[in-house]
Amino acid sequence: MTQTASPIVYLNGELIPASEAKISVLDRGFIYGDGVYEVIPVYGRMPFRMPQHLARLQRSLDGIRLANPMSDAAWADVIDTLIARQPFADQAVYFQVTRGVAKRDHAFPVGVPPTVFMMSNPLVLPSAEQVKRGVAVVTAEDNRWQRCDLKTTSLLGNVLMRQLAADAGAAETVMFRDGFLTEASASNVLAVVKGTIVAPPQDNHILPGITYDTAAELAHAAGMRIEIRPVRREEALGADELWLSSSTKEVLAITTVDGRPFAGGVPGPMFRRMWDVFQAAKPKAAATAAA
Repeated sequence: MTQTASPIVYLNGELIPASEAKISVLDRGFIYGDGVYEVIPVYGRMPFRMPQHLARLQRSLDGIRLANPMSDAAWADVIDTLIARQPFADQAVYFQVTRGVAKRDHAFPVGVPPTVFMMSNPLVLPSAEQVKRGVAVVTAEDNRWQRCDLKTTSLLGNVLMRQLAADAGAAETVMFRDGFLTEASASNVLAVVKGTIVAPPQDNHILPGITYDTAAELAHAAGMRIEIRPVRREEALGADELWLSSSTKEVLAITTVDGRPFAGGVPGPMFRRMWDVFQAAKPKAAATAAA
């Protein structure tokens, strides 16, 4: 049997086979989840909205008081190099920065270099059937910490929420905190209420999504009404449409909530329009990045 070659990853300045990549058991990312990460979708080998992803990375690093180990130009160079080493055109580039290797002590170590890891996998987007029929979600009370706006590797709260959906055979868990919509376990959530797209404000309880921002920009450009404001639970669950948005889901309609058909059980007209607009924007963004 022919063995598949180990994919190339980046670790602390080196491009090496994943099978050879090793980190210490004392890395604070392993011990504490002390780090941040990003995921950039890549279409036709062109990163989608890389400047926005790098800006969010910087914001997350600032939020945990960890110095950025590279400039934006250096990040872009390594990302482009990693993309070029993969055999697939559409990719999901994952990269993370941890506080490095040190003795186990809650306080920040002094003078310790961060650990930088990057890998790229095939970009798996929703299937044509999911786009056509929508997906199921379950709902839950958002009991995570108060800094969900930081994209940290400390994801146990999100993991537990995502498992609720997996246990129910659903795609996502949509969360509410104190009676208001926040987000899903690995997605932002947008609603359509009386012809207007409504999205929760990007406060400390939700991740500032790049796809969320993209959807808002595309809605404005297409003449679709959008409001950024708090969304009560009853308003969200009584909306005309509900959508998920993320780098790997793009924009996806919710058609089942807690085992019951939602909004007629089919994606609505606003979703279909947004999906078309989003697909049209992807090659334009790639062309801009290549220029």
